[in-house]
Amino acid sequence: MDTFNNFSIVFLVIFSALFFADAEVQQHQFVIQATPVKRLCKTQNSITVNGMYPGPTLEVKNGDTLEVKVVNKARYNVTIHWHGVRQMRTGWADGPEFVTQCPIRPGGSYTYRFTIQGQEGTLWWHAHSSWLRATVYGALIIRPRDGESYPFPKPKRETPIILGEWWDANPIDVVRQATMTGATPNVSDAYTINAQPGDLYKCSTKDTTVVPIDSGETNLLRVINAALNQPLFLTVANHKLTVVAADASYTKPFTTSVLMLGPGQTTDVLISGDQPPARYYIAARAYQSAQNAPFDNTTTTAILEYKSAPCPAKKGNVLKPIMPSLPAYNDTNTVTAFSQSFRSRQKVEVPTDIDESLFFTVGLGLNNCPPNFPQSRCQGPNGTRFTASMNNVSFVLPQNFSLLQAHQQGIPGVFTTDFPGNPPLKFDYTGNVSQSLFQPVAATKLYKLKYGSRVQIVLQDTSIVTPENHPIHLHGYDFYIIAEGFGNFDPNKDNSKFNLVDPPLRNTVAVPVNGWAVIRFVADNPGVWLMHCHLDVHITWGLAMAFIVENGVGELQTLQEPPPDLPIC
Repeated sequence: MDTFNNFSIVFLVIFSALFFADAEVQQHQFVIQATPVKRLCKTQNSITVNGMYPGPTLEVKNGDTLEVKVVNKARYNVTIHWHGVRQMRTGWADGPEFVTQCPIRPGGSYTYRFTIQGQEGTLWWHAHSSWLRATVYGALIIRPRDGESYPFPKPKRETPIILGEWWDANPIDVVRQATMTGATPNVSDAYTINAQPGDLYKCSTKDTTVVPIDSGETNLLRVINAALNQPLFLTVANHKLTVVAADASYTKPFTTSVLMLGPGQTTDVLISGDQPPARYYIAARAYQSAQNAPFDNTTTTAILEYKSAPCPAKKGNVLKPIMPSLPAYNDTNTVTAFSQSFRSRQKVEVPTDIDESLFFTVGLGLNNCPPNFPQSRCQGPNGTRFTASMNNVSFVLPQNFSLLQAHQQGIPGVFTTDFPGNPPLKFDYTGNVSQSLFQPVAATKLYKLKYGSRVQIVLQDTSIVTPENHPIHLHGYDFYIIAEGFGNFDPNKDNSKFNLVDPPLRNTVAVPVNGWAVIRFVADNPGVWLMHCHLDVHITWGLAMAFIVENGVGELQTLQEPPPDLPIC
């Protein structure tokens, strides 16, 4: 028996050594600093990482550990969020300000340490403090372990396509002005692809992003929507795109001529060099679902350039790239057809026997002008101030402790655990809503989940102020999107639409305008996890909540201790 036990131990040690042999510990340093950046004819001091905009692309393998020391040499507080990384038991490295950590103050530093476990594909990282992520972001590419391959033919080359938003102003000033006035913030002046606006904007042509391709090649484009406040359509002139993954989860391949990504979402697509050698525009512009709301209606472009294409400039003639047609700004039908095409690559184990059946309304609101405020601070509709909420609670971040600290150390008075699992008042969510429901309660309310509980959430858009497509992101988890639809969710007829066979696995769901989405996950990661709209204007207004997932049994089901260099408030 002893011999058998010894053999088992030796076998386990050898197996573990082989399994982790190719795993690396990667160390990086991110210096947050102000850097002169010239766009649209004008230079301004933008907050960057290591002077780069966009910031550095991190390339890792499934199983690798990342240690990223963030040194704050800027004048603002900062944190970095690793968007879509599961952070199993390492909630201290997740990054949202005042949720899992206090911010890194100017002059301070903090090292984020975490391991990529069972994830492959395209994720990204960004600042999670005020509106700094307007310029503080970059790609996080996770390749298969050594000896493993993509579940599709190996592309000849891979290119990140990071969609962003640019203001001819300091984005922090933009949000501060909106917070002061209570009105909507000024819209951006440009969209960007890999931080360049492209040919259709002033002073931008010579730096337009060029994406190389050659005849007969199949290449991988890793598309990330890093825009602050805008879902975006993307298309490539005369080329079809084959979707193979989203949010670092492989999908059943499907072919489309247009993508739509909400902020926070990623989509991996294959593109073939099957057109006559030339130059073709890759173009992106707004999907705008909120009626009568101001938005940036410009178009950003990059150039897909065949290596064998005729030279761009001969005898002064510039070979103009071919321009694609883009959907209308409000083309919800195209968005619906696209989002309903997603399926997991094979049959998956969707949680059934639900322990927590939750129903969250998501939407905007209007607060009446406080009596002590001058009219200049109440410039929303009819002298109000814009707000937003989930289940009529407008989320307020604490200031003296992070929520995770307060939870782990049992600090009273920082939050309550009475976030409502259902709307406090049932109403016709997508109909004509009474003005009496426009003012939510401002509070720091969390919802407790037992370790291992199987959770279903109906996310229901409302028509308060205006219905809108909301990209809802859950930290620390992926979830299955088992159904989506329009109008008010009705379990009597909508439960029959649930896909419990091969629903897509995502970390951000675009809740349809005037509609709903249903997600499921197992609460297997202890900690405090933010759930919020990834339109930063909405999180600023309070469209967020957080889950406390309690520890399970034993070390592997327990949140790790906080690191010694965790910033204090």
